[in-house]
Amino acid sequence: MTMMMPGRDAPERAVVKRLASAAVLIPVFVWVVLGASPWVFRLVVLAAAAVASWELFAMFERAGRSVYRRLGVVLAVAVTASFLIPGAPVPALAAAAGITLSARLCTRRLAAGEPAALTLLALVYVGWMLGHALLLQGLRDGGALVVFLVGVTWVGESAAYLIGSLLGRHRLAPVISPRKTVEGSVAQVLASLGAALPLAAWLLPGWPFLAAAGAGILLGVVGQIGDLAESAIKRSVDAKDAGALIPGHGGALDRLDGLLFNTPALFYYARLLGMGA
Repeated sequence: MTMMMPGRDAPERAVVKRLASAAVLIPVFVWVVLGASPWVFRLVVLAAAAVASWELFAMFERAGRSVYRRLGVVLAVAVTASFLIPGAPVPALAAAAGITLSARLCTRRLAAGEPAALTLLALVYVGWMLGHALLLQGLRDGGALVVFLVGVTWVGESAAYLIGSLLGRHRLAPVISPRKTVEGSVAQVLASLGAALPLAAWLLPGWPFLAAAGAGILLGVVGQIGDLAESAIKRSVDAKDAGALIPGHGGALDRLDGLLFNTPALFYYARLLGMGA
């Protein structure tokens, strides 16, 4: 949740919760990515796909929307896992889509298109997008790229939240998310750029200055698109947060909203520049 207008209850308390959660989670995350077996990170990604898709389905159900929750979670995880197998993601997504569309036959709800449509949304929005984290890890310096990705995204989102809460006056997207501000948006791009340069110097010393700067700006912009995409979904079902898994941050999906878009963006950016082959 970023780029907020003033007026939230006790913003200082929310910031303290965010910082406390970060103090616990960041060292664990760095160890998982850089210190543990690669399979630990892969299992974490699959678990994140399960939790995030479950939260998404739960939001829909609380709003009275019909979904295939259990089937959808299994298929979303399967789509994410398919990124571990060369050439498998597209066939896996196609198979998952076919199973989802066939579920109506098994439930004898031939005219009920909404459950299938919302389940397919989760397969793409969570399962497909998150699968790129496994591709990113598989690149040269993959672990460093993952830490770079999360570090830049986290710094950018935190700056947007702080500046938007303290100085935000001009609404960015009032229809989708009335509390997000232009000031917070600009802060996110600048903070992402500012974080990318030292992180690249530390984690990716082979990257030229302009490549690191471009990555920072890209993540600062695309991450906001991801945040707004989740805001649009939550607004459509009148939900404030996807869950309450992480104090001060909401659910897993609330933490992953920017990363769901930033992960494919960084992967293809690195491949385009030939920096991760």
